[in-house]
Amino acid sequence: MDQRVVNNQAESRFEIFSGDELAGFAQYHRFRDEVAFIHTEIDPRFEGKGLGSALARAALDTVRDAGQHVLPFCPFIRGWITKHPEYVDLVPQDQRARFGL
Repeated sequence: MDQRVVNNQAESRFEIFSGDELAGFAQYHRFRDEVAFIHTEIDPRFEGKGLGSALARAALDTVRDAGQHVLPFCPFIRGWITKHPEYVDLVPQDQRARFGL
């Protein structure tokens, strides 16, 4: 099944679709040059298919491409960054200890 991630700015969330179905989202709050991720959810019907990882990667890549920083309040996004240290640079240096990074 094909998947795609879109930035639904009206809802302040990145959404991942599996085919035509909304499979999950990563809610965020923007302030200046920071994007605070606050909640990520994958529909139980789509768990275990790598959609959470695809969603995190696409959302963080979008933030990187915009030259912004990440505040990973969401445990899923924070954990994903921990497992993918090449994304730690998105978290401001002075905020990394706050998030255990």
